This record gives sequence, C-alpha cells and structure tokens, in this order.
Amino acid sequence: MSRVARQILHVDLDAFFVAVEQARDPTLRGKPVIVGGDPKGRRGVVATASYEARAFGVHSAMPISTASRLAPKAIYLRGDFKEYSRVSKLFHAILHDYTPLVESGGLDEAYLDVTGCEAIAGTPPQAAATIRARIRSELGIAASVGISTSRLVAKVASDAAKPDGVCEVTEGSEATFLAPMPLRSLPMLGPSTEKKLAGMGLITLGQLAAVPEKTLEALFGPHGPVIGRRARGIDPSHVGGEHTAKSISREGTFSFDVADPQHLRAVLRAFSESVGSQLRKQSRRARTISLKLRYEDFTTLNRSVTLPRPLNSDDAIYEAADGMLNKIRQAERRPVRLIGVGASNFVDDAVQLSLEPSKELKSEKLAATFDRVRQKYGTRSIQTGRTAFDKSTKDEQRLFERNTGISSQIDH
Repeated sequence: MSRVARQILHVDLDAFFVAVEQARDPTLRGKPVIVGGDPKGRRGVVATASYEARAFGVHSAMPISTASRLAPKAIYLRGDFKEYSRVSKLFHAILHDYTPLVESGGLDEAYLDVTGCEAIAGTPPQAAATIRARIRSELGIAASVGISTSRLVAKVASDAAKPDGVCEVTEGSEATFLAPMPLRSLPMLGPSTEKKLAGMGLITLGQLAAVPEKTLEALFGPHGPVIGRRARGIDPSHVGGEHTAKSISREGTFSFDVADPQHLRAVLRAFSESVGSQLRKQSRRARTISLKLRYEDFTTLNRSVTLPRPLNSDDAIYEAADGMLNKIRQAERRPVRLIGVGASNFVDDAVQLSLEPSKELKSEKLAATFDRVRQKYGTRSIQTGRTAFDKSTKDEQRLFERNTGISSQIDH
C-alpha cells in the first residue's frame, strides 16, 4: 500500500490583538494601531502592531518608548486580554469543525491535520479557504494559512502567506521552498545557534541543509542532525491534542522602576502563585525555577535553580525565586523595570508517600485549597500577606492583577 502524504494546515490570525480591536471599532481599520503599554509613561513593550504601524518599523516586543519615537501619531491601546481570550476560544472552535486533530499554538494560531478528512473539509486548499472565510465572517478578522506535509513547513508557509493569504508547499518541494530563507525563519532555531552557524558562513536554510550531519553533531551534539533535517523540511512530529508548554512563566513591566524589596517580593509572590496554580491545574511539577529581571537600560538577567525534588507549591516556587533575587541584589541593588518568574523541567504530579507529614506536603495542600476558592470566587478572592503592597496607581494594580495568566507570557 502506498504511503499517503500528511496534509497539515497552520492557521495564524493576522495581527491578532489589533485585529480584535479593529473588529470592535471599524474606525481603526487602515490606521497605525499599537497594542501595548502607555506611550506617555513610556513603559512596557509592543504586544501587536497593525501592518500600517509596522511600516514605520514598529514590531512586537519593541519597547513602547522606541515605538512612540518611530510612530508618534499611532493609536496606542492598552489591550483587553479577556476579549482576546474570548475571541481565541471562538477561533479554535471553528477549527474543530474540520478535524479532531487540532493543536493550539497559542491564542492566535493552531495546527490542523486534515489527512483523510476530505469528506468533511475538502482538499487542503478548500479547507483553508472555508476556514479563512468563516473566521472573517464570524470574527471579523483575517487569517493566513500554510499548507504542507509537516508542522514545521506549514508554520513557515503561513508566515510567508502573511498578511491574509494562503501558501501551499506540496510534497517533495519542502527543501526547495525553505532553501532561500534566512536561518531565523526556521522555528525553534535560537539566536545563539544562528550566531554560531553564521560564524561558519551559513546564512540560508539551504546552506544549512547541505552541511553533513556528522559536522552538525560535532557542533551541537545529538540535536545537530535534527537541525539539518529540519532545514530540509523533515519534521515527523504529529498534530494532536493541546500542545504542552515546556515552561510556564509570568512577568510584568512596572509603570516606574522599583527598588523597594518589599514591592518586588510582593509581585514575585503573586507571579509565583500564578505559576504554581497553572502547574497544579496541569497536574505537573517543576524541577527548575527561573527568575528574570530587567533594568532601565534594558539589561536583562536570567537566573535559574534546580530543586532537590520536583514541586508545585506556591511557597517552593517563591522561595526559590526569592533566593535568586536576594543573591542578585546583594551584588547590585539597581531599580527594576521588569520582573518575572518561571517553571520548567516538568514531571507528572506524583509524590512518594511518606509516613511523616512534611512541610512541603502541607504547603501543597494549602495551595490546592486556595485554588478551589479562587476558582469559585475569583483570583483576588483570597491573598497571602506576602502579596500586599501599595497598589495606589492603576498601572501597578493592573500589573498585580495580571497573575490571572491571561496576559502573561507562556513559553512553548
């Protein structure tokens, strides 16, 4: 029996946050719109920029202070993450009408395996057309779709299709499609790897694809040959179920630089509780806790510590993060612009039974109780004394309340 090529779609909503705002307020269409921080306060970063704003050089993750210089007449919006979450759920519901194999890549993107679903979805191009039409009709926003035989190539193809287009890469043409693209076009190829490859004179994916696997293994270890195969469009990973994040993190930018240790620890505690809640919700434990600090000059410090055993209690996460914060501030007590905490290196939530009660077990049971109360009465219904600080300004209250996780960063 001949092998049937997989048919994978990657559906990506164009300039999602801005698109939702424009759907609510059509007068914003065709204008430079930026969703992010406050240009007057010059704090925060750009979450999404309309294509009109991108023409001025504005892009996601750019400091608002820089964006305001490039596009001073743009329309700046704080963002409504509850609305974005609501629209995202509707978006994913549309996709499930075409195949049971849908894997979310975030609020605004997803992979679909439509292999063998012709009776329901039609051919892949037909499925792409009807999906895009429904998203535009029902949600009022545009979507770009990549079609290919693998998740990786479909993802790159959807980027090539932007804005508001479709790009199909047929079986056998994957390597040719990728060859002229810059290294950074390859998903999951990080800046350090790109820099090392550039030092070898490699600029395009075609050049990377031509490097012998033994050479790549010598440079990058067991992952080296995988990089080479991905550059040729080879990606055997399957689409199915919800994508499991490799890390969970929460971070926020202050409306003013903060040096007060009590203030920093209060926010750190709030973010630790949010990360812990997400771990318990997913029935996972983390071996590694990380801390992120950013200063006024955008110098960023990242620290991590591996725990003696995997834990998911708020106290364990906070104590690990606070310990790293103390060490950093012993050496340097600069005011902080951004603070964040994360968890990674997951294992399933299973603990070894003990006849002796432990501090960790009590902490975990208490955290689980807090979860149930917050789920029923709201995130702010119960707080610990460690999260108390002066929330007199609206910006600081907003930052504190971001521990709901809707607007916080989740890394995959």
